Amino acid sequence: MTRDAIVEAAIRVLDRDGPRVSMDAFAAEAGITKPRLYRQFIDKSDLYSAIGNRFADSAFAATGTDLTLLLQPPREAIAQALTDYATAILAHPDVFRFLAQAQAGANRDGATGQYDLSSAVAERFTKRARAVADSIPLDADGIDYLARAIVGVMIALTDLWLTDAEPESGEFVRRAGELVWGMIDAFLRGRGVEAAPDVPIFVTLAALNADQDEPGVS
Repeated sequence: MTRDAIVEAAIRVLDRDGPRVSMDAFAAEAGITKPRLYRQFIDKSDLYSAIGNRFADSAFAATGTDLTLLLQPPREAIAQALTDYATAILAHPDVFRFLAQAQAGANRDGATGQYDLSSAVAERFTKRARAVADSIPLDADGIDYLARAIVGVMIALTDLWLTDAEPESGEFVRRAGELVWGMIDAFLRGRGVEAAPDVPIFVTLAALNADQDEPGVS
């Protein structure tokens, strides 16, 4: 029994039984004893991290490619990314709830976090954001703060959204989109870029660079 197979078994349990499950349930679903499970995972935190990393990769993949935000109008690109993200979340809502509860529980009692979902996703998002900024080019100073803020807001909003008995994506995408664009817009304005939500950012930057290249424009 591999680590990946145990993670897949754990996700099946979470999908079926909800977020409040035990290591015994994970082991039983995988068809192994708990001692055998711990031969693959050092402890509970190790398994939580494996589940979280699988989930973070899935949620992050739904945000699109590096150039999505540049080639499409921001409003359209953000809405599409959030729609795909919402679809990914709704495929496994109790996996998100499980990871969020693990993180919140660790914070309440002061113990070492079993898994920090926001940090895991923010690390991935920051790398992509830096790659986009470098390709423009755009001053990337502080982009790690922007990435962490966006991810933090997204996770908090997702947690709120999933409190609905039957969560639907439309309202979530609209409200989250407003906040995400507001943060991106503020970041760009801090670097002298006034971007319109209905105009691709690369068009805005091309026009700005053309103005700066004109004689007499500094």
